[in-house]
Parts: sequence; structure tokens; C-alpha cells
Amino acid sequence: MDISQVQVDGGRLAVEVRGQGPLVVCSPAMGDERDAFGPLADRLVSAGYRVALVDLRGHGDSDTSFAEYGDRATANDLVAVIERLGEGPAVIAGASMSAGAAIIAAGERPDLVSALVLLGPFARNGNALLGALLRVLLARPWGPVVWRGYSASLWPGLGAGARERAAHLSRRLARPGRWRAFSRTTRVDHSVVAPFLPRVTAPALVVMGEADPDWKDPAAEAAWLAGELSADVQLVPGVGHAPMLEAPDVVADRVLMLLAEVSGAAGRS
Repeated sequence: MDISQVQVDGGRLAVEVRGQGPLVVCSPAMGDERDAFGPLADRLVSAGYRVALVDLRGHGDSDTSFAEYGDRATANDLVAVIERLGEGPAVIAGASMSAGAAIIAAGERPDLVSALVLLGPFARNGNALLGALLRVLLARPWGPVVWRGYSASLWPGLGAGARERAAHLSRRLARPGRWRAFSRTTRVDHSVVAPFLPRVTAPALVVMGEADPDWKDPAAEAAWLAGELSADVQLVPGVGHAPMLEAPDVVADRVLMLLAEVSGAAGRS
């Protein structure tokens, strides 16, 4: 395991690299950290892949000095990580907001992206009223308490562990400068993803938890995005917004199928 800092515009990103082989870059959801991909990474490394786990701007062990946050900034960061590691093209696995960023990166730099894994993806804005209300509720001083309660509902597949993870991440966000960076990230506008959808040529897999509370109809949202990208869909019963953490065996099996298909296609070209 190698944990390093990748310099990008405005600060440094924490990047944890495991294993050897073709590169898979993993980026988590807003409010979460790179270890959400830990169980999936373990399985991919065992199968012969090199996995880079990236903390979002202002999250985890990345800097809080950035002027910009959101889908477009995260897309730029994913491209920078692939270029820094020097092993492109790479597969990008993005969760929630990072899925939208992965789409932007693939649309803008198809030479660097061989496939997409989109987990609990936000590729367009959801309920505008709910989003506005959440941003108000996350304002200090009550914001951390609200987020801790809300985030505990995101991962039903973890059972009681969801509350433990929510408490852990809330403590991490309480460190100096973190809550401000997180609050700025919550103002994200996913409409920036739309122009890049028709530009994606890489094969894609949409992985959606059937109990994802962020969508009124998770299956319908997955089907919409799959139609936009000509992607395959994996619906995972009993899990929510982090399928790779809640059901890593199920997700890993399907992701490895995609990676084998990509490797086979590359070998025939």
C-alpha cells in the first residue's frame, strides 16, 4: 500500500495505491472517504489490478485549500491522478457525485478512460426542493448533527454499522477546515454532467442499490442513465447508496466481469 499526495490546482489530493496491474481509480461520494472502496479494492487487487483510492477535495486526507468543489473539479482531479500515475487508460469507479465526475472525465478525455463503473450515480439533479432544504439544514450550528443522522440512513446494507460509520465520518468532518469544504461540496450542480453523456465512448456499468434512499425509484434512475450511456445495469437488493461497501462480493463479481471484457477488447485491438 502506498499513500501519497497528488498536487492539483489549489491543493493536494490523498491517493492510496494498492496492488499491481491495470489501473482502476476509485472516487467516493460527497461526505464519504476513500475507504468506502476498501472492500472492493481488496477483491480487485487479489484479481490482479492496481487500485488507486482518491479522497475528494476537502475530504479524508486531502487538503481543504481548494477554491472549487463539485463534479467538474472532481473530474479534473481524476484525470490528474491517472496522468500522475502514468498508467492510462484506466477504469474509473465513481460513487454518487463522483460518478458524474467520472462521466465528465470520460467524455472529455476518452484517451485516458477505458471503462466506467458508476455506483449510486448522480448524473443529474434529483429533487430540487429536497436538495435546497438539505443545504439549509447542513448550515452550522445544527449541520453536523443533521448530516450524521441523514448519512446513517444511506447504507441500510451495513445494518447497525451504518450508524457507526456515520459517527466516524462526522468526527472526521469536524476537523479544522473540513466542514466548510464539505458544505461547499453540497452546493454541487449535477446539470454540468449532461453535455458529456453523448461524448462517452467507454463501456460503462451502472450499479444501483435497490434501497438507495437518494432516489424515489432507484431502478428507474439506473435505467435512465444506462440508456444514456448504452451501459449495463447491476441492481443490488437490500443495499443503499454505497453498494461497493454494503455488498462488496456482489459488486466485485460484476465489476471483474467488466474489467475482463475491457482487457479482452484491448487485447484484440
